[in-house]
Amino acid sequence: MGVGGCLALPWRCLVVLCLRLLFLVPAGVPVRSGDATFPKAMDNVTVRQGESATLRCSVDNRVTRVAWLNRSSILYAGNDKWCLDPRVVLLANTKTQYSIQIQDVDVYDEGPYTCSVQTDNHPKTSRVHLIVQVSPKITEISSDISINEGGNVSLTCIATGRPDPTITWRHISPKAVGFISEDEYLEITGITREQSGEYECSASNDVAAPVVQRVKVTVNYPPYISDAKSTGVPVGQKGILLCEASAVPSADFQWYKDDKRLAEGQKGLKVENKAAFSRLTFFNVSEQDYGNYTCVASNQLGNTNASMILYEETTTALTPWKGPGAVHDGNNGAWRRGGCAWLLALPLAQLARQF
Repeated sequence: MGVGGCLALPWRCLVVLCLRLLFLVPAGVPVRSGDATFPKAMDNVTVRQGESATLRCSVDNRVTRVAWLNRSSILYAGNDKWCLDPRVVLLANTKTQYSIQIQDVDVYDEGPYTCSVQTDNHPKTSRVHLIVQVSPKITEISSDISINEGGNVSLTCIATGRPDPTITWRHISPKAVGFISEDEYLEITGITREQSGEYECSASNDVAAPVVQRVKVTVNYPPYISDAKSTGVPVGQKGILLCEASAVPSADFQWYKDDKRLAEGQKGLKVENKAAFSRLTFFNVSEQDYGNYTCVASNQLGNTNASMILYEETTTALTPWKGPGAVHDGNNGAWRRGGCAWLLALPLAQLARQF
């Protein structure tokens, strides 16, 4: 319900007020609007919801009575308040201006307001239209969703505001560029794992800053082993086999040697499982540890495996060449050159003969 509503007064007072209104707009006298010789009220007043709207009407010394009306309800007549709404107050009633203010404006206050004046000759009116703008607000948005790869996704974002807000969707991803939809609805057909992540709905109408909300889309897919390499380790050394896999939900890992499953806590072994990899550690590799190992990664959508070999790696010690005059330092293993001045003298002598 907008601004309006007359005071509940005793019937005698009501009669007096009605008579005053009749004097304000005498019966049988046409009410003229837009007289070029008479000052007019503002054409339009635009305010945001919650702000105050000031309605001004210019008058002069010809005016004997003046009032502000909202549709058919009288708000103020002269200095007298006729409406019950405490938000409506009189700002000015002077020889040049008659103004009221509507505080904490809401959408139901929008509409036409009329400044009516009575002169010695006849009544005149001037109309102003109050426009109320409302910041955008997202009233409905899809919940977070989990879907298997290849499925279809439909996201919804409903927003209100005055004027009607523009709604856009975008994928929050380093690879995503620009908007992927400029509509309330976002449809993704045959979704892939690369399209998982957060999707942001933005509603804007230039009244206030855009409002945004996000929906998380989780794309489930079976495991894919991305790295599994064979490793060479000498006997008695520490050896590690690594198996990396991508999956949603995260994969469960199992290790096998030939056809035998390796159990956690087995002597000399350690199995360390994380979300994206599994590590098999041999603390002291023996001849019996060498062989073929299989990593199995699985979740509820499927499983995959990869084989790798732990093999013996041998190291061959390189013996330094002991040339003429070479001396081995037993303390640090370095080789020193000594007593070789006579070797340098030979080429120098030959060079001297040529000249």
